[in-house]
Amino acid sequence: MRCPFCQNEDTQVVDTRSNPEANVIRRRRRCAKCDKRFTTYERVELRLPRLIKKDGSRTDYDRDKLVGSMMLALRKRPVATEAVDAAVDRIEEKLRSLGEREVQTGRVGDLVMRELARLDKIAYIRFASVYRSFETPDDFREAVQEVKSPRRRRRAT
Repeated sequence: MRCPFCQNEDTQVVDTRSNPEANVIRRRRRCAKCDKRFTTYERVELRLPRLIKKDGSRTDYDRDKLVGSMMLALRKRPVATEAVDAAVDRIEEKLRSLGEREVQTGRVGDLVMRELARLDKIAYIRFASVYRSFETPDDFREAVQEVKSPRRRRRAT
């Protein structure tokens, strides 16, 4: 593993932790040259379904894009990065469990909204305002009511 700071290829594993639920191995590494530490993650690479966009075009699933959109909704909110990673892991697991080769992006959006509702209500509203293309204050009011009443939100998704 190459050091991200000095590009030296001589790094040592200092600590290894396994997370069987997410099929991830976390390794703390130390560079032999600059002595800086960094973390790497090993995860099983399983094929996720391709995504069908609203316009009918198809694209590959991109974890970084999903994390980025969730982090944008969670900007300046008190939610740990580990919680976001766990939420993305749950979304990916649900996508894999569908057993489909292609999935509508709307399905992914619904899964993201469900996870954001669990993580942070404000982030849920932020994401919903873009995802559902809110145009009036009433749209926001309805989304706030969904957050206040979980039964209604479950039926809507």
